[in-house]
Order: sequence, then structure tokens, then C-alpha cells
Amino acid sequence: MDEFEIKASYTVNDLAALVRLLRDPERGCPWDKIQTHESIRQNFIEETYEAADAIDKGDKALLCEELGDVMLQVMLHAEIERQSGGFDLDDVATGICRKLVLRHPHIFGEVKAEDSESVLRNWEDLKREEKGQTSGADSVRDVARALPALTRSQKVQKRARYVGFDYEDAEGAMRDLQSEADELRAALAGEGDCEEELGDLLFAAVNVARFAKLDAELALTRACDKFARRFIRVEQLAAERGIDMRKADMETLNRLWDTAKQETVRE
Repeated sequence: MDEFEIKASYTVNDLAALVRLLRDPERGCPWDKIQTHESIRQNFIEETYEAADAIDKGDKALLCEELGDVMLQVMLHAEIERQSGGFDLDDVATGICRKLVLRHPHIFGEVKAEDSESVLRNWEDLKREEKGQTSGADSVRDVARALPALTRSQKVQKRARYVGFDYEDAEGAMRDLQSEADELRAALAGEGDCEEELGDLLFAAVNVARFAKLDAELALTRACDKFARRFIRVEQLAAERGIDMRKADMETLNRLWDTAKQETVRE
């Protein structure tokens, strides 16, 4: 193997060469060369989330760094497979290029697409055709189970809608949400499976989000952020007023919460 040249700037080809060196059975890094698809699976997920976090922060320098980490994961998986006699990085590039050409017939063919909605409809039609999906069940089964549950729920619902299995409007989804809330309430009282009914309630809430054209995962993320901001302020208020939160009654805590809520609304 050739020596890796240390220099001021690098290309994607340099990264591929560096990964090959790190994975080399004799000269490679003791950690890198023993990794498998399975051992670095979680790393891939975490690096992707960190890139998403950089996007949310609007930090382009951080995004550049995090995209490099994601790219490293792609390179590692491709190199692991190349060493075992499977596909390589060029095969990965070939596959995605072919897919993009096939799924953009409005660019590379005669199909007309006037707007982004038309493009998405064409994309779904072509994807189902490529994968030999002949039913809604085929499409639903194709949704990755490794996705976060809210995201997976939304994708499953969209694919069911594609074959006509859906409410006519948001009101139907809202009625279903209320019904699931009632069933969870009954389960909490001992009349049913709480875990199952909670899952049904969350799934129904995702359905409402879809009708509202909202991303359920993002909505819950922002709700978590909002709760954290208000909770932090509640603790500050409690400290300022000499209130021990562990000993305070719920009425006192609710007053603190209402104050924090009013302040954060004005932010």
C-alpha cells in the first residue's frame, strides 16, 4: 500500500485511501481494522443525528464537520464490504447515480413534472415499480423498522394513504385521537393494556400531525425543548422564592409553571 500523503487539503479520493489504510490488516489502526457493519451501526445513527443537530443550530462550520463524520461512516461500511469481496465505494456511487437517473424522468426523460408534488408522486410510483411492490402491504413492510417510532409511523401512514386507506380529512383523525385517549384512560383504570393503548394514542397523534402537514418527530423535539426551557425557569423561580420543589404541593408548582410559561411566551 502506498504511503498516505499528509497535506493541507484533501479530496474524497484521499479520504477513501485513508480509510483503506486504517482498515489494512497489517498496517491499519487496531480499532478501525476490527470493526464490522454491526459494531459501527450505532455510530452511523449517532453521526447522522449530530449532522441534523448542526442543521437545526444553523451552524455551517459544525455541519461541515459532521457531514465529514457521516461520510467516514459510509466509507468504512464500503471498505468493510470491499475487503470481504462484496461491493465497494464505486458500486455505492453507481447504485445511487442509477437510482437518481431513473427517478428523475422529468430531467432525463419525457415525463413532465410541474412542481415538487408531481416529482414526489412520480418518485413513489417509480420506487414501487423498481422494488416490485404490487400492494400497500409491500410498501408498508418496506418502511425501515430502525427509524425513530414517530418518523416510522408517519411514513407507514403515508404509504397506506397512497393506496387509499386514510381518513378524508383531519377531523376524522382528530376523532380517532380522542377515541384512543378514551381507551388509554380505560386501560389506566384497569380495563385494557396500557402499553398497547398508549402506542395507539401516539400513532393517532402522528396521524393528526400528517394531516396538518407537520413533522411529528420535529414537533415533539420542539415540545421537549420548550418544556426544558420552562422547567429550567421553574427551578430558578423556586430558588429565588426559597421553595423546595421536592416538598412543594402541586398548586405551588403549577403557579411557578404558569409564570415560567408566560415569560417564555414573551421570549
